[in-house]
Amino acid sequence: MPVNKVHDEFRAVDLNSGWEDPPGYAPGSGVQQKIISGSLDEVNKRGTRTRLLKFDPGAFSTSTIVHDYWEEVYLLRGDLIVGNDAQGNGGRPFTGDTYAVRPPGAIHGPFKSATGCTLLEIHYYDPV
Repeated sequence: MPVNKVHDEFRAVDLNSGWEDPPGYAPGSGVQQKIISGSLDEVNKRGTRTRLLKFDPGAFSTSTIVHDYWEEVYLLRGDLIVGNDAQGNGGRPFTGDTYAVRPPGAIHGPFKSATGCTLLEIHYYDPV
């Protein structure tokens, strides 16, 4: 599995295809990812990837998430509610132009979006 990013000058990103269910989310949950650069080798703990993560309106996760790599998240558009319960209730809402950075081992989530959202995420092992 290649883990290095390659030089990739500006190119159009097709937002209509290439989406898949991300690990950690139930298939058909209304949450999908699109890898746009690199890859992450979680077995050998190396690499870096950049992905888009989107939530359909009303989609939510039911449990917290923890992983052993760094994660940077930028909310591009829509709303993201952080810390809802297993039924999708409660939590703290955020809207576009918000950012989070999480070190390895940070517990985060669950997540919900009332109107739908798109996130830009960068995942990497230290050092990059």
